[in-house]
Amino acid sequence: MDILLREYLPILIFLAIAVGLGLVLILAAVVIAVRNPDPEKVSAYECGFNAFDDARMKFDVRFYLVSILFIIFDLEVAFLFPWAVAFQNLSDVAFWSMMTFLAELTLGFAYLWKKGALEWA
Repeated sequence: MDILLREYLPILIFLAIAVGLGLVLILAAVVIAVRNPDPEKVSAYECGFNAFDDARMKFDVRFYLVSILFIIFDLEVAFLFPWAVAFQNLSDVAFWSMMTFLAELTLGFAYLWKKGALEWA
C-alpha cells in the first residue's frame, strides 16, 4: 500500500493543484468580470453568418472551403515540426522526401490560389 501511495502521490498532487487552479480562475472571473452586456455581444453568431429562424436558408459554401483548406495546410505544420526537430539525425532520403512533400503542398496551394478558392469575396 505504501508503494502504491508513493507512486500515485505526484499524480494526486498535480490533480489537486489543477482542480484548485481551475476553481480559483473561475471564481476570479465571476468576481472580477464586468457585467455590462451589450445586445450585439450577446447575440447569437455562428458559422460565419447570423442565426435566423429558417434552418433551410442559403449560405456561402466558401466559408467551409476556406476552413477545410486551413486544416489541410495546418497539418503541413504538424508534419514539419517533428521533422525539423529531428533534422540533424535524418538522412538525405528523409530530407528529399520532405522537400517533395513541401513541393506538392506548394503546387496545391498555387493551384488553389489560381482557381480563386482562397478569395472570400
